[in-house]
Amino acid sequence: MTKVDAPYWVVMGVAGCGKSSVGTALAERLGVRYVEGDRFHSPENVAKMSAGVPLTDGDRLHWLASLQREIREAAQRGEGVVVGCSALKRRYRDVLREGLRGVPGDVHFAHLDGTRELIAERMNARVGHYMPLSLLDSQFAALEPLQPDEAGIVLDIREDVPQLVGRIVPAA
Repeated sequence: MTKVDAPYWVVMGVAGCGKSSVGTALAERLGVRYVEGDRFHSPENVAKMSAGVPLTDGDRLHWLASLQREIREAAQRGEGVVVGCSALKRRYRDVLREGLRGVPGDVHFAHLDGTRELIAERMNARVGHYMPLSLLDSQFAALEPLQPDEAGIVLDIREDVPQLVGRIVPAA
């Protein structure tokens, strides 16, 4: 994996790792739009997660296709984009990468990594999110680390948001 400056980023990781905070700050730093992946879940998926039921690969297909479309449309407009999406499995990341098929460039992944204990603490502290703490273990079980042939960087969430963004896109 290499650390690169790219206009197409997916900020990924399990629930509660800070995707929204880091993704928003990264998009601002790059001067591109931030797409909050949680907003693209169907009402059925949200209801399922709210009830503590993990999503299946099939449940995620429409959601991933919607995020892929956001990446493709940004690229077609000649714009970069930052997407917040768990992207837990390699095949999910492959779907997102397909958004750039035929377009120069690559989708890069910033994996926000942390211990189960730290993430559980953060999930317990947040208010108004549909993802219950009971699903955290299923998220960790599904997580497939970035592979050497995937463009991206793994980041330690013990660092603050500005430090994390600075590791993704170093100051010029």
